[in-house]
Amino acid sequence: MISQTIRRLPLTNTARRLATLSATAHSPRVLVTGSLGQLGSTMVEALRSKFGRDNVIGSDIKKPTIVQRNAGPFVYADVLNYRSLEQIVVDHGIEWIVHFSAVLSAAGERNPALGLNVNINGFQNVLELAKNHRLRLLSPSTMGAFGPTTPKDGTPDLTIMRPNTIYGISKVHMELLGEYYTEKYGVDFRSLRYPGIISADTLPGGGTTDYAIDIFHGALKQNSYSCFLSANTRLPMAYIDDCIEGTMQLLEAPEHSLSQRVYNVHACDFTPEELANEIRCQHSKTFAMEYQPDFRQAIADTWPRTMADDAARRDWGWSPIFGISEMTRIMFEKLRPVYKDVLFAHPSSKEPNLSSDSTSTAAAAALAH
Repeated sequence: MISQTIRRLPLTNTARRLATLSATAHSPRVLVTGSLGQLGSTMVEALRSKFGRDNVIGSDIKKPTIVQRNAGPFVYADVLNYRSLEQIVVDHGIEWIVHFSAVLSAAGERNPALGLNVNINGFQNVLELAKNHRLRLLSPSTMGAFGPTTPKDGTPDLTIMRPNTIYGISKVHMELLGEYYTEKYGVDFRSLRYPGIISADTLPGGGTTDYAIDIFHGALKQNSYSCFLSANTRLPMAYIDDCIEGTMQLLEAPEHSLSQRVYNVHACDFTPEELANEIRCQHSKTFAMEYQPDFRQAIADTWPRTMADDAARRDWGWSPIFGISEMTRIMFEKLRPVYKDVLFAHPSSKEPNLSSDSTSTAAAAALAH
C-alpha cells in the first residue's frame, strides 16, 4: 500500500523566503495541532524556518516518521482532551496555537458524529486554552462554510452562510464562536477561509478538491484520470506555498491591522477540464480524462466558484503568485522523481510501459523511500 506521506522534498519556496527574513526580537513558542497532515507539516516547516526549530511544537494523534521526529519537537496531542492540551501549553510555554486538527468535507459526510466531535469540541478546547492562557489562536476555515444559497461568483467575506455539510456547519460554528470570544474575552482569534489546496508533499485524502492533486498522480502513472467531479465544476484553488505564506502573514499581522477576524483568500480558480488541458499542454497530449461524479459533486455544487478577498489583501498583504500553469509545472517537477520508475517511455505515447499492477508496485516502492 502506498505510504500516506511522500518523501519530503527540500524546503519549499515559502520556507526559503521566510528563512531570509531577519529574526524578530522575540520568537513566539508555537503549538501546531494536526501537524502531520498536508497543511500542518508544511506549516511547521515554515514556522521553524522563521522562529527556530525548538520554538515550534508539532502535535498529532498519529505517529511521526523518523524524519518528522528528527526535524523538531513533537508531542502526542488529542484535541478532545483539554487537560492534556493544557499540560502541553504550560510545559512548553506556548504563546500561539495554529489549529489544523479537523475532519474534512468528504470524511465528515461519511462519519458525521466524528466530524462534529473533532471540529466543534476540539476547537472549543483550544479556544478555551486561548482564553485561559492569553494565547494567539489561528484556526483556518474553508470555502465550505458557504452554502447553496451563497452567491457563487465573487463571494464576499460577509454574506449568506447556510452550509449543508457537517464540515461547513462546524466551520461556521468555529468562526462565530471565535469572534464571540474575541469580543467577549479579548481572545486574539484569527481565521482565513481556504480554497482547495494543491500540494505534491502528501497523497490526496479523498476530499472534494483532492481531484486536483490525484490527477497528477494519474497522469504520471497511467496517462489518464477518472474524475469524481463534472468537467465544468469551477472551484477556488491555491498552491500550498501561497496558502502557507498567507497563513503566516495573518498569523504575524499586528492585531490593530485586522478589520475583521475571518478572511476570504482566493488565489486562482479552474475546472477539472481546464486542469486536464493544462496537463495535456505540459505533460502529454494524449492524457485521457473521464468523468464519473460521485457524492462529492453535490458538496462542490454548494461552494463558491470565486471568492472576493479584498480585505485580506488590504489588511495583511495577501498576494498569491501561483496560477494554474505555474502550479501544474511545479507539481510535475516534484512528482516526476517519485514516479521515475513508472513514467511512460514517451510522455506523448498512448500506453504506459508498465501494467497497472506493476505501476502500483513500482510507485509504492518509490514513495516508500
